[in-house]
Amino acid sequence: MRIGELAKRTETLVETIRFYEHAGVLAPPARTLGGYRNYASGDIQRLTFIRRCRELGFSLDEVRGLLKLADRSNDSCSSVCEVASKQLDEVRQKLARLRRLERSLSSLKNSCDGGRIRDCRILESLMS
Repeated sequence: MRIGELAKRTETLVETIRFYEHAGVLAPPARTLGGYRNYASGDIQRLTFIRRCRELGFSLDEVRGLLKLADRSNDSCSSVCEVASKQLDEVRQKLARLRRLERSLSSLKNSCDGGRIRDCRILESLMS
């Protein structure tokens, strides 16, 4: 299948597929005589795997690592669990930072009395 069909079937932008090839997480496909990329059905599964990993916030290096682990199907999945646990910890830390940010912004917003810009407590707070 051509790149447009792969993009459609995986809901991935063509540019993103090319990026993943360049980054080495998606193998370059065979080419037709006309020079078009010719993807195999396995590329759908691999690209779907990569997209799901990225949606969960895994970096490209982490995706590479997970792909290597996936190739060792007889090994224990404890390594995969460690990677997922690490990602979960990072997400929780980000959520905590976002909650602090939300409280700070809420406090700033609540300090606004609707007066003139020259007396704006939000701007004053940001400048000090």
